[in-house]
Amino acid sequence: MPDRTTPYGAFNFLVNLNGPIGEDQPLGGFSDVSGLSAEITIAEYRNGNDRPNHVRKVPGVHKVGDVTLKRGIVNSTDLWDWITQTQLQSVAAKRTVVITLRDEAGNPVQKWTLGGVVPMKYTGPTLAAKGGGDVAMEELVLSSESLDTSAVA
Repeated sequence: MPDRTTPYGAFNFLVNLNGPIGEDQPLGGFSDVSGLSAEITIAEYRNGNDRPNHVRKVPGVHKVGDVTLKRGIVNSTDLWDWITQTQLQSVAAKRTVVITLRDEAGNPVQKWTLGGVVPMKYTGPTLAAKGGGDVAMEELVLSSESLDTSAVA
């Protein structure tokens, strides 16, 4: 049984896009990751000769939600290069993306692995001269075919 009873903070995580740069040399950390979800559709079924007047619930197909990544713009074209690769190569541009939650000491404690991932939407920054202190943010929405999660021992 684990000794820790305090939940982990949501602010210490890594995103590995498994691109040409690699996990060890990220060009810009993401400030937000949202949409990690899996859903199983349920079909309701009832035999006509069932005595109880209620339906059975049968698990059906499953799907994975779209994941949104946000980060401050850095001097890198890695996200846009992946979008271009997807436009030109279609399914050959699919990647495995790993999101790792870390504890206060920086040790990995939980991983979410997205399989068959391609970018589906890019949103650039809102540029406004009046802000002054705002960070220029970019957003990438990923489409994923699978989601696996595991605790890191």
